[in-house]
Amino acid sequence: MIDVKLKDGSSLQEEQGSTVAEVAKQISMGLYRNAVGGLVDGEVADLRQPLEKDCSLEILTFEDAAGKRVFWHTASHVLAQAVQHLFPGVKFAIGPAIDGGFYYDFDVEKPFTTEDLEKIEAEMKKIAKEALPLERFELDPAEAKELMADQPYKLELIEEHAGKGEKISFFKQGDFTDLCAGPHLLDTSKVKAVKLTSATGAYWRGDSDKAMLCRVYGTAFPKASLLEEHLALLEEAKKRDHRKLGKELELFTLLDEGPGFPFFLPKGMVLKNTLIDYWREIHHKAGYQEISTPIILSRTLWERSGHWGHYKDNMYTTVIDEQDFAIKPMNCPGGMLVYKTQPHSYRDLPMRVGELGLVHRHELSGALHGLMRVRCFTQDDAHIFMTSEQIKDEIKGVIRLIDEVYSLFGFPYKIELSTMPEDHMGSDEDWERATNGLKEAMEELGREYTINEGDGAFYGPKLDFHLVDAIGRTWQCGTIQLDMQMPERFELEYTGEDGQKHRPVMIHRVVFGSIERFIGILIEHFAGAFPTWLAPVQVKIVPISEKFHDYAQQLQQQLDSQGIRVEGDYRAEKMGYKIREAQLQKIPYMLVVGEKEQSEGNVSVRSRSEGDLGAMSVEAFTDMVRAKIATKERD
Repeated sequence: MIDVKLKDGSSLQEEQGSTVAEVAKQISMGLYRNAVGGLVDGEVADLRQPLEKDCSLEILTFEDAAGKRVFWHTASHVLAQAVQHLFPGVKFAIGPAIDGGFYYDFDVEKPFTTEDLEKIEAEMKKIAKEALPLERFELDPAEAKELMADQPYKLELIEEHAGKGEKISFFKQGDFTDLCAGPHLLDTSKVKAVKLTSATGAYWRGDSDKAMLCRVYGTAFPKASLLEEHLALLEEAKKRDHRKLGKELELFTLLDEGPGFPFFLPKGMVLKNTLIDYWREIHHKAGYQEISTPIILSRTLWERSGHWGHYKDNMYTTVIDEQDFAIKPMNCPGGMLVYKTQPHSYRDLPMRVGELGLVHRHELSGALHGLMRVRCFTQDDAHIFMTSEQIKDEIKGVIRLIDEVYSLFGFPYKIELSTMPEDHMGSDEDWERATNGLKEAMEELGREYTINEGDGAFYGPKLDFHLVDAIGRTWQCGTIQLDMQMPERFELEYTGEDGQKHRPVMIHRVVFGSIERFIGILIEHFAGAFPTWLAPVQVKIVPISEKFHDYAQQLQQQLDSQGIRVEGDYRAEKMGYKIREAQLQKIPYMLVVGEKEQSEGNVSVRSRSEGDLGAMSVEAFTDMVRAKIATKERD
């Protein structure tokens, strides 16, 4: 018998070799019917997996993030089987689960059309109704190659594994067999509600020198109602797409002359600079000093930091005076050099240093996406140098700072603690001390967190902050990384109270992450209707006719002198057109002025969020707007 510890802390005594599915059935038939996989000792497992020793077990359903990925992975196989039925001779590449669904890459004579996707979708539903069991089996590499003899992409994958001396894993469902490690659902019956969303081109393995494939994206759910909710969310996301709104609101543009390098327009720069001003304000209050380090630094520095060995393919390089240099992909090494410019005592610590550093990283062209994935961005980095005794308090300080920022924008968030990976630097004792420092800081603040085993950076454990936007999507932005290795590489020192030299401990942390990406998230979160304090244009003055332009211009000057961002619309257009355009620009306040307003010296106010507020004195309106700006109130 083996001991199986369940999520609630209870244990079951099971026969050795019992499967995850059998244990789920023993817990309850309802859980068994909804089960899609399991977590065995923290690793995602197939329902067919036998349990051979004492272990922890969590049964996964579609409600769990890991469960969704198992479900969508099976859906990708159903998609491939449907394509095989409808398009004989197709060559199969790969079909993973991704956030929100799945895709599969096919080598076909011509790309799939919308009509093709509809036929494939219908065939997928037939396959689901057949409730075909998914059967796992293994073959030696030679046998695997024989089975996949007419599938060149599968043969390439088999060849890569052949030298490892491992058997090759396959899954079979009906007349379709795929090279795959799993895990999968027990059968196809749960993949009931399916929607194929698009077909695009994608290079095999993201390499532009390799074959162009047809990538079919889709999603699937166990219930039609869940699919309908998801599709409604996608429609809402389309309306909030930051690329669309960024163009309409004249915030930024993306040009062929600089793929992945965004151009910020005047209104976008107002938005960006307002965020930066806020960043500087809260960091000054939190005791940070701001620095700026060079964009280009020598190869020897990047070799010392480890980036040249680990990250060179993502770095842009150049030669200066016959020596190799690189454009920085991270700010950290520059921060190390700043620390080393002068000797430090324990009395100087903690030393909190912030930098709004422009970094460049080479991303594949297919991965670029508006402001969310770019090749250059401003990282709101900060590095805190401290003694071991100061770890917990400094972590708590950063958590409070991140909480203040996310709360301001109305973002709830979840915290994930990533622990020591296999390819880590430093001793297990260092890692245990660092990890415990993170845990204790969160526990003393009463913060809940989940553990992501083995996903820490190679130099230390980290906390990742996953914020949730207005329509329920999650974004990983803030991070706190505890580092005991970089100070060692750069031989950082401070003189301790004992008069001896000691190594400081270091925190890497960001709040926005990338300012450009954070702006993209804010655009979608607020659907372009920014809070008054953040809006590029806070007030639009609309005179009824040219007769009132002088009065409108006086108002514009008056509001501008009070620090309010204001524009006037003096075009020879109809009032209705100008009002509608101001609404489409999502400007917080519109002032309509005509005969009555001019004679009484007031303004007629329309609020984006509250509608018509009627007539107000200029002073009362100015005080109201300035108060909203000062308090950073959300509309």
